[in-house]
Amino acid sequence: MNEVYLDNSATTKCLPEVAALMTHIMCEDYGNPSSMHKKGVGAEQYVRFSKEIIAKSLKVQEKEILFTSGGTESDNIALIGSAYANCRAGRHIITTRIEHPAVLQTCAYLEEQGFEVTYLPVDANGVIRLSDLERAMTRGTILVSIMHVNNEIGSIQPVAEAGALIKRLNPNTLFHVDAIQSYGKCRIYPKRMNIDLLSVSAHKIHGPKGVGFLYINEKAKVRPIMFGGGQQKGMRSGTENVPGIAGMAKAVELIYNDFEPKIHYLYQLRERFIQGVTKIDGIKINGCQGTEGAPHIVSVSIQGVRSEVMLHALEDKGIYVSAGSACSSNKPAISATLKAIGVEKQFLDSTIRFSFSMFTTEEEIDYTIKCMGELIPMLRHYTRH
Repeated sequence: MNEVYLDNSATTKCLPEVAALMTHIMCEDYGNPSSMHKKGVGAEQYVRFSKEIIAKSLKVQEKEILFTSGGTESDNIALIGSAYANCRAGRHIITTRIEHPAVLQTCAYLEEQGFEVTYLPVDANGVIRLSDLERAMTRGTILVSIMHVNNEIGSIQPVAEAGALIKRLNPNTLFHVDAIQSYGKCRIYPKRMNIDLLSVSAHKIHGPKGVGFLYINEKAKVRPIMFGGGQQKGMRSGTENVPGIAGMAKAVELIYNDFEPKIHYLYQLRERFIQGVTKIDGIKINGCQGTEGAPHIVSVSIQGVRSEVMLHALEDKGIYVSAGSACSSNKPAISATLKAIGVEKQFLDSTIRFSFSMFTTEEEIDYTIKCMGELIPMLRHYTRH
């Protein structure tokens, strides 16, 4: 095989329909949506229609969708914007130890600004305990931020149960969910799940890079963190990225069409991969098994083979995987997520993430398992020497 791409949690292949629409907008319908002439009105219609598609997928109102440059900006607006808007009610924030750096580093910044942050632990599968969340809640808790699907091990948090618990204990506490790895893989309905803020990135769902959105419940108090021309009702100034927004909406439309069969297929691929790879000696799967985990992510620890060595050995076979979060995989730091779930020391630097998409085939899965079965004993032999 020429190329097997199994790093879809880092980014996904853009759908042809998405690329075609974006090219058309960039070359033909290229107006500024703030302009009052025909070209501008046409561009503004793309933005409005995109809001309709995205709002429908979440069963929310169009006015509750805010377009951003991607997941990191969405997380920053959600955390910083809501913290500053609600600081008179309290200065306590709750999150988890296995969040994406876009949340963890933002929380670290807020701590520097005088906010108190509680970091919830997780169990061996990477899932929070609702009892820990209940104990952490106080009268001064203004925000809870919990990642829906972990980007490294695929654990799924009980966000609906957490949302119900938060609102029962303090109806004024805002609930933010980082849904960057779950949107397009799970059905998410913020109103039913008591979610006030929801972050999404387009390039995780076969859309373009550099665009995303933040759902903001109309009753939630959030301050803008960027200022300028007053676009998007002043919440996020700057000329809208019309090609990106329209491309993202097209990806949403396509990804949620025949949704259940696509997710079933991903779970089949995941199970096929796990069954095959666990036949190799010294292999450990991290996180939840079966449908308790996300359909597209498998974290594999390989005894006696360092992550970087395995990654490049697979690359030589045309197989592309990740050693962890793509946002930090070029740094030598050990994964905080793996530490949080209690992965043994020998495996901390020997873990690879495989992530699938609807473009992944069974033949690619089988080829990857075959290559790993051949490579791992050889790499262990060289490591011992």
